[in-house]
Amino acid sequence: MSSLQQGEFVGSLDCGTTSVRFIVFDQYANIISQHQLEFPQYYPNPGWHEHDPQEIQQVSEACIAHTCEKLEEAGWAKESVKVIGITNQRETTIAWSRTTGKPLCKAIVWTDSRTKNIVAHFEHVLASIGLEVELGQFKKGDEGVEALRDITGLKLSTYFSGMKLRWMIDNHNEVRKAHDKDDLLFGTLESWVVYNLTGGVHGGIHVGEVTNASRTLLLNLHTLTWDDRLLRFFGFRRSILPKLVSSSEVYGHLSHGPLKGVPIGGLIGDQQGALVGNKCLRQGEAKCTYGTGAFLLFCTGKDIVKSGHGLLSTVAYQPGPGADPIYALEGSIGVAGSAIKWLRDSMGFIKSASEINTLAASVPDTGGVYFVTAFSGLLAPYWDPGAAGLLIGLSSYTTPAHIARATMEANAFQTRAILESMKLDSSTELKHLKVDGGMTSGDICMEVLADIGGFNVVRPEMRESTALGSALLAGSAIRLFGWDILKPTTMAQVNTKGSRTFNPQMPEEDRQRGWTAWLRAVERSKGWDEGVDE
Repeated sequence: MSSLQQGEFVGSLDCGTTSVRFIVFDQYANIISQHQLEFPQYYPNPGWHEHDPQEIQQVSEACIAHTCEKLEEAGWAKESVKVIGITNQRETTIAWSRTTGKPLCKAIVWTDSRTKNIVAHFEHVLASIGLEVELGQFKKGDEGVEALRDITGLKLSTYFSGMKLRWMIDNHNEVRKAHDKDDLLFGTLESWVVYNLTGGVHGGIHVGEVTNASRTLLLNLHTLTWDDRLLRFFGFRRSILPKLVSSSEVYGHLSHGPLKGVPIGGLIGDQQGALVGNKCLRQGEAKCTYGTGAFLLFCTGKDIVKSGHGLLSTVAYQPGPGADPIYALEGSIGVAGSAIKWLRDSMGFIKSASEINTLAASVPDTGGVYFVTAFSGLLAPYWDPGAAGLLIGLSSYTTPAHIARATMEANAFQTRAILESMKLDSSTELKHLKVDGGMTSGDICMEVLADIGGFNVVRPEMRESTALGSALLAGSAIRLFGWDILKPTTMAQVNTKGSRTFNPQMPEEDRQRGWTAWLRAVERSKGWDEGVDE
């Protein structure tokens, strides 16, 4: 052991929707060591998607341990890791006991759409009674909808954590009893993981980071505080909520494991993490991450830009305690890589996700097939929870290759829809789009995106942008390597490996013809599920 080198590295725990990875970076964002593990997915009913919080925690700690083993195998002491950051799937909702530290039910995942009736109920309350914006003063109907958006940047949707938590309290006896007895702790995934890494029921801290909190329907976007008006509207006790923290500060230290005593210095939701990891830190810079879903974030600086075209206003990051937050406009696509997983696991068209590239490249086009991947309704910019998945244009000519290509095109069409909205909201036309995430590895997917979008697609060589974002925030918290998230020039040497640009090759006439047909397909998918009760 004495022969191991001492270095200076930063770790990042990336807790995604289907897997967890722990990556150790050096000051240039070279990956020194990493380990990734998948965890089980549960689909107990149509439209439902659950995780076991304890399984995620076990996998997270196993990834840290295995990465440390690999680090030492490579000749570096584990003490070289000076700080870690955590990035996570957002909106996924966890309820646990203050007394036992154990989950009270399975986590409801961000993709889950079981809360349609809860959303319909609060839409009815908003229309008929309204939201109390000041003592005794209610805004209802369209004014109520706008009041909610003014406070949160969001709209009522199955997507957000507040709706999932309300469902848990209404439908799980254990959660309801804990809420009534003030034994309930609520958090998104970063909150749960930090609680456990810092000791759990034995002194673990209960914190919630602002980018994640901005996805709950409970945070005031302007003040970055939990809003009592919203807590009253949705019926939650304030005491269940975590203490709010910035994206870059030392929150606590690991209480156990090979990195015991190492500070946790960065927390951020995964999509905002990718924005930071791509160093899109200034107004007007944008990125799109293609993972289970796809998420396009456009940095708006210190201004909250309110979308008139179906996008969300959200916190991009808060660079430290008390610092002015940076905001973003976001377009969220619910289904991206998960559609490829569906082709593999449910339809049997491919044996591995990467095979979709070969299959899609075997045909020059989709043969007139369009695939609206609305497995849990449609998110931005359509916001239709009743939309259903739709394959249209099928004929006896259609093969699995055409459907594979249509799956890729669905991502591209939905990306274009979001960019069209961003153009209208920001009066800026994006000339190039930075991309990252698992789906971007395939060249054919990037070529399709450039052709349908009509813009240049820039794919960096090092594409672990989400993990890198939390690493940069963690390093900045202790000024490791001189990094300061408020001074982007201090990170000029980070991730300079270069990139590849994909340019559109499709004639404009063909691009417009496909876009028009896509819009027709979306209209046919809308409102299919009409069984939303009051």
